[in-house]
Formats: sequence, structure tokens, C-alpha cells
Amino acid sequence: MSQIYKELDVRPILREGGEPFQDIMAAVQSLAPGEGLRLLSTFKPTPLLPLMSRQGFSSETHELDTGDWEIIFSPIAKEAAHVAVSSGAEDASDWPEPLWQVDLVGVQPPVPMEKVLSRLSLMEPGEVLFVLFDREPAFLATELENRGHRWVGASDVSGNVYRMLIRVG
Repeated sequence: MSQIYKELDVRPILREGGEPFQDIMAAVQSLAPGEGLRLLSTFKPTPLLPLMSRQGFSSETHELDTGDWEIIFSPIAKEAAHVAVSSGAEDASDWPEPLWQVDLVGVQPPVPMEKVLSRLSLMEPGEVLFVLFDREPAFLATELENRGHRWVGASDVSGNVYRMLIRVG
């Protein structure tokens, strides 16, 4: 069976001085299970590559004859649940039990990030928050690290729910 790719051409947006990031993320969210994304851009979007990797996609970049770029994002086959951890959270076994639990399954972005960051702002250093999401919150993970928080996350066995523990920094 050959791979199916949805195509997104962000070159017109970029040439008009726009920011296509939201369009790219909307396209990724609309992908069917197992579907990939063929992205056309005026430059090689280097910061996007690790983000897409954390969301379960491998990438291949090709410079076209026109100087534009084609980026192929292919879904990585899920074999076993991958546990992701932030820097400094490699051993979360000594963390206290979560004081708060938030279920954000079915809540559309950017609301999950806003709710988590709001809750964390009310917590004391060292306290732990447990959160459920539809998918891995890659943008949130980066923001948590930028704010000095530690986190551990993984999908459940079904792959339909992503669980995250966040320790306030």
C-alpha cells in the first residue's frame, strides 16, 4: 500500500509576508490516521522538523529547482508507547502525587495550553499537575521547558489519550 499525502502550499502566504504556522498545524490536525503531509515552502523550515518529529512524523527535505522547498512528513509507525521527558525530569519517581487533575480530551487548541498554563500559575514550586489530552501537546512541552517546569508524558495503550505529569519549577 502506498503512502497517502495531503498537500499544503504555503509559498503564497510567505511571499505576501504572512505567517503560515497556523495553516500548517491545522493541516496536520486534519490528517487521517497514517496520512502524511507534503509541504511546499519558500525556505527550509528547520524549526518545524523537530516539532513534527515529536508529533510522530519523520521528514525529508528537498530543494526544488526553483529554490523553493518540498518537505515530506511521513507518519512514524507506532510500535510501543514512547515516554517523553523534559530536561531534568529523567527520574520522576520521587515526584509527589499530583494535587490537580485536568481532563482536556476533546478540547480544541489553543484552550488546552491556556488552561494548563493558567493552572500552573496558581501552583507552588514542586507541586505536580496531571493532564489528559487528545494528542501530544508539543507546543505546550516547549513552553513548559521555557518557563522552567519539568514534565513527563506518554500516550495510553490505545494511542487516543496523551497523559502528562507537570512539576512546577
